[in-house]
Amino acid sequence: MRSSGKSASPVLLAIDQGTTSTRSLLFDVKGRRIAAAQRELAQYYPRDGWVEQELEDIWRDALGAAREVMSQAAAPVAALGIANQRETVAIWDRATGTPIHRAIVWQDRRTAADCEALRAGGAEDLVRSRTGLLLDPYFSATKIAWILDHVPGARQRAERGELAFGTIDAFLLWRLTGGATHATDATNASRTLLFDIHRQRWDEDLLDLFRVPAALLPGVCDSSGLFGVTAKGLFPVQIPITGMAGDQQAALIGQACFTPGLVKSTYGTGCFALLNTGHEPAPPRKGLLTTVAYRIDGVPAYAVEGAIFAAGAAVKWLRDGLGLIKNAADTARMAASVETNLGVYMVPAFVGLGAPHWDPAARGLICGLTLDATGAHIARAALESVAYQTLDLMEAITACGPLSGPQALRVDGGMASNDWFCQFLADILDAPVERPAMLETTALGAAYLAGMSSGVFSDFKTIGAAWSANRRFEPQFTPKSRAALIEGWRRAVRRAAGDAPNT
Repeated sequence: MRSSGKSASPVLLAIDQGTTSTRSLLFDVKGRRIAAAQRELAQYYPRDGWVEQELEDIWRDALGAAREVMSQAAAPVAALGIANQRETVAIWDRATGTPIHRAIVWQDRRTAADCEALRAGGAEDLVRSRTGLLLDPYFSATKIAWILDHVPGARQRAERGELAFGTIDAFLLWRLTGGATHATDATNASRTLLFDIHRQRWDEDLLDLFRVPAALLPGVCDSSGLFGVTAKGLFPVQIPITGMAGDQQAALIGQACFTPGLVKSTYGTGCFALLNTGHEPAPPRKGLLTTVAYRIDGVPAYAVEGAIFAAGAAVKWLRDGLGLIKNAADTARMAASVETNLGVYMVPAFVGLGAPHWDPAARGLICGLTLDATGAHIARAALESVAYQTLDLMEAITACGPLSGPQALRVDGGMASNDWFCQFLADILDAPVERPAMLETTALGAAYLAGMSSGVFSDFKTIGAAWSANRRFEPQFTPKSRAALIEGWRRAVRRAAGDAPNT
């Protein structure tokens, strides 16, 4: 760390380990970004629907990015917070810390048949009532069982307590503390299909159902509290690790959605909308999830969540799959260059459709093409598809909740920087869209959690007072034009469905 030559207010370090990149950021006591570093993360696709990552790459990138930003700090680092891609499964050797298999990513669909078999056996009601989740390969439990069944000797070693499981937060915590701490927080635990969100503990019946040995599991902690300290030699000084949350819950905190009824939507590889429902979990709702929003001083707050599997992933496909754009920013210019979508729709169901459809067999399509269609129409269709999916989510989330419709949607993530997309989103939702001054809300939420436990921030009220909007987008569509676009989208979704005729 650089020395400023005088005492300075402490800063907070955040590691934001996402699906396609790992970022590290420094924030000051007012939540302003001081420094940032990023590393791209490779994904591997061994078979159709399989998605994997190298855990050693994740560790190398997290450590390297953190060291890079710490070299720019002119003040002491008070604490470290971690936000992470959720549901992704890591299993490693307790003695050596060596992974026994690549991480199986949340997008992976290899266990769809296992989930269907459990559903056919009548297990969904048990899973739904205790976890708030659905029986779907998106979550961790069936991925854990798959590794134990397919790595020779893994199940026996797990039963003997020789192996450790964790979502990416727990894996990073283990490495950062030199193997001293095997723990996760309640938000990440609530995404595994193994955690009773009412009793706030691992559930014995679910462990039996999914054939996961209890000896594998990490301890479950509050989202803000002392998890441990970094091992000697990793950084110039040892840093307390005092905040941890899954990336979408961290973004909820970074967006200051602490009051029941507030909703945020994060646009990264996927899109995740969370509605804060307070200290009582909402009853299960079709196509939606009930999850832990955060847990402070042993008291959980809950959220209703809808997940879209492909948001930024659709734009990435335009670049890497089609070669249609050079960078994501090109899409705004291309979309604005055509007056209408010309009836062209994209359904980016590359790995199935998430909430509220939950159709793992659906596959992507582009429809409505004519000889007048251009690459600009396809780019526009990709952006539009994310807005339409958000509409589907919001209608499902608000149908039974405290809102008749979103009063305003707070957005963040990479796509939120796209003005054309934000305006179209407001038009399709028929509601204002608010973009915060600080778009790095996931990392900021991790920093806030770390800061609360380390004394930098006193409470959520202090954090909420610091939130401010960069821009507010007001809806402009007429009801008729909006309805026509939405009807076109819904026809396209019906054609992409897994049970749609192959005609």
